[in-house]
Amino acid sequence: MDKLFQSKWFIRIISLALAITLYLFVTVETDEADDSRIPTGSSNEVQVIDEMPLGIKIDSENYVVSGVPEHVKVTLEGRTSVITPIVRQQNFNVFVDLRDLTEGEHTVEVEYENIPENVTVYIEPKTIDVIIEKRMAKEFQVQVELINEDQLPLGYELGVPVVEPQTVTLISSEAIIEQVALVKVFIDVKDLTESIRNRELPVNVYDIQGNDLNVRVEPETVMVSLQVDRPSKLVPLKVRTTGELPDDLELEAIEAPEEIEIFGKRAILNEITEVQTEEIDLSKITKSDTIEVDIDFPEGTTADKETVKVTLKLNKRKIFNDVSIPNQLANGTTYDILTPENAKVDVEAFGSDLVIDRLQKSDIRAIVNLSNTTSGTHEVDLTIEGPRGITLESEPKKITISIP
Repeated sequence: MDKLFQSKWFIRIISLALAITLYLFVTVETDEADDSRIPTGSSNEVQVIDEMPLGIKIDSENYVVSGVPEHVKVTLEGRTSVITPIVRQQNFNVFVDLRDLTEGEHTVEVEYENIPENVTVYIEPKTIDVIIEKRMAKEFQVQVELINEDQLPLGYELGVPVVEPQTVTLISSEAIIEQVALVKVFIDVKDLTESIRNRELPVNVYDIQGNDLNVRVEPETVMVSLQVDRPSKLVPLKVRTTGELPDDLELEAIEAPEEIEIFGKRAILNEITEVQTEEIDLSKITKSDTIEVDIDFPEGTTADKETVKVTLKLNKRKIFNDVSIPNQLANGTTYDILTPENAKVDVEAFGSDLVIDRLQKSDIRAIVNLSNTTSGTHEVDLTIEGPRGITLESEPKKITISIP
């Protein structure tokens, strides 16, 4: 036996057996621990709801409370088949029960209901510090604040906001109600061109520093209407000019709309008697034309168009030199032209520049009037004829003739 214990092979076999036994023991323990963490229908599981709404049970007719958080953290432990539907449906309640407490500071426990007894529940925080105070209710007028009024489109004007209801009831502790300085709703009028009809807006409550106050508001929203107008006025339009036309041109007429409709606030429109165009530089005008001219709007006004069409009608003067004077009438009567000696005159044509620019010397005729004249020397009128719509004058206007 002693030899057996002293044998190296015996010691090696015993060591190997012990090692195998130890390995099997550790493996089994590990597997059991792992099996306990695998969520199956019959195993335990832990699930967490980070933000579970916290309810309040209180005599709300007489008291208000502060210090209660909106949410708490709830941890549920139990069989997977039990807690999974609880977490999914969240058909249980977490609350603080203040119904048996009076005014003052209290530390209360967060409770729950509608959770099966075989589920372990952990709530954080487990307790909370609250302050219970006497309830106070007071009516306040709702104000309307218009924001971005400076970005209201030009020409538009806002009416007086109409609020329904005009007052709301604020409910909180007396200390909080006494801090109330402003109860208002906001309307952003940036780029507003249409009236607002019964827009539902939330009521905001602030202290004198403009800090939000957490109070109960009844009702929480009000209906607001706001009339948006675009006042207008018809005023005379005056076309302004500067400079002078070239010497051969004359301004016959300026045609433009007699009136223009402008938009702006009523107080501004009431002071306006006319609207002018930007100046037209006549020195740059060379022919009759219709041009777009900018309107010089009085400050605070506008129109549907920023320009207006203005038609400039010009007359033009043109001299035709050496227009021949005939020495024979249509009936064959002849006469001698004594003056001018060359039997020619200069003719000035005056009329629309569009006509004058197309006028040729060949279009002009000089006619001698010999009615009631007899033989001898006479000074007679010279008539100049041409296309209709122009004025023709000769220089000289009279000539001297001799009738045989």
